[in-house]
Amino acid sequence: MAQFERDGVEFNVTLDGPENAPPLVLSNSLGTNLHMWDSQIPELTKHFRVIRYDTRGHGQSGAPEGPYSIEALGRDALAIMDALEFDQVNWMGLSMGGMIGQWLLTHAPERIGRAVLANTGSHMPQTDIWNQRIRTALDKGMEELTPGVIERWFTAEFRERDPDTVQKIVRMLHTTPAQGYAACCSAIRDMDQREAIRSVTHPVLVVIGAHDPATPPEMGKLIADHIRGARTVTLDAAHLSNIEQAEAFNQAVIDFLTAREVAPTRRVPPRHAAGRKPPRKPVASKAATRKRAATKKAATKKAPAKKVAAKKAPSKKAPAKKAAAKRSAPKKPAAKKSSSRQAVAKKSAAKKAARKSTARKSTVRKSTARKSASRKGASRKGRGKR
Repeated sequence: MAQFERDGVEFNVTLDGPENAPPLVLSNSLGTNLHMWDSQIPELTKHFRVIRYDTRGHGQSGAPEGPYSIEALGRDALAIMDALEFDQVNWMGLSMGGMIGQWLLTHAPERIGRAVLANTGSHMPQTDIWNQRIRTALDKGMEELTPGVIERWFTAEFRERDPDTVQKIVRMLHTTPAQGYAACCSAIRDMDQREAIRSVTHPVLVVIGAHDPATPPEMGKLIADHIRGARTVTLDAAHLSNIEQAEAFNQAVIDFLTAREVAPTRRVPPRHAAGRKPPRKPVASKAATRKRAATKKAATKKAPAKKVAAKKAPSKKAPAKKAAAKRSAPKKPAAKKSSSRQAVAKKSAAKKAARKSTARKSTVRKSTARKSASRKGASRKGRGKR
C-alpha cells in the first residue's frame, strides 16, 4: 500500500502481482473503494501487475470539497500513473471507473492500451435523481441511501444467496465520505461523453449487466455502438457484475486482456431514430491522413494522362469511320461504272461510224472504177470502128 499526492489530495494505492508483468489499473464505482475488486485479484495477478486506488472522495483517499468533474478524476489517474512511472497501462473501471476510463481513452489515448468498461454509461440524463442523492447524502448521511443503492447493485436472488458479500459492500457505502460521494455525483450528473467516444480506436470490452437498473443494458450497447470495434459481454447480474458473477466476469476480462490480438469486429451501424444524427466517423490517425493525402496527390498526377488518352482515342477510331463512310456511299462507284459504259458505247458507235465511212468510200471507189472502166471500154470501141 502506498500514498500519492496531487494538488494537496492524498490517494490510497495498492500494487499486486509480478513487477515485470503488464500493468493493469482498476478504478472503483461510486460509493465503494478499491476492495470491490477483491474477487478479481487472485486471477488477475497471474497475468498483470495490478494497480488499485481509491477514487478521490472514496475509501482512504482525500475527499476535498466538491463538486468534482470527470476530467479532474481522470487527471488523478494520470498523476498516479506518472508517480508509478507507467507510460501506458491497461484499464478496467466499473460504473464511475468506466466513465473515467472513457475520458482517458479520448483525452490521453497514448496512456491506455486495452480497456474494460463495465456496467457504465457515457451520459446520465436524469439530473434530478442525482441532485436528490446529493441532498440526501449531505443532509441525512450515507445510511439513508443504502436500501435503494443495494437494490440497484444486486439482484434479489444474489442478496438472498450471499448476504455476507452484500454486507461487505454495505460497509463500503457507509464509510464513504458523504462530501466525496456528493461531489462525485456532480461529476456523473454533468458528464456527456457520447460524441467524444466516437474517436476511440483502442480495443475495448463493454461488460453489461442484464438486470442492471443503475446503468441499463441500453447504455452499454450505446458505448459499444459508438466505439469502433468494441466487443460486448452480457452477464446475468445487476450493477456490480464483477461481484455477483465473479467467475464469468474474470474469464471474460482475462480472455480479452490476454488475447494475442484483438481485431476490431465489423458491425452494421444501427438504424437511428428520426431526428437523430448518424454517428460520425472516427477520427483518423495522422499516418492514415498522410497516406490518403499521398494517394490523392498521386491520383491527381495521373489524371492528365487519362485526359490525353481520352483525346487520342477518337483518332484511332477515325479510319474505321472513314471506311464505313466510304462503304455507306455506293453512288460514286455507280457513277464511274455508268460513265465507263457510256465511253464504251461511244467507242462502239465511233467504230460503226468508221466502218460505214469506210464502206461508203469503198462504194464510191468501186463506182468510180466502174465509170472509168466503162469509159475505157467505150473509147476502145470507138477506136475499133475507125
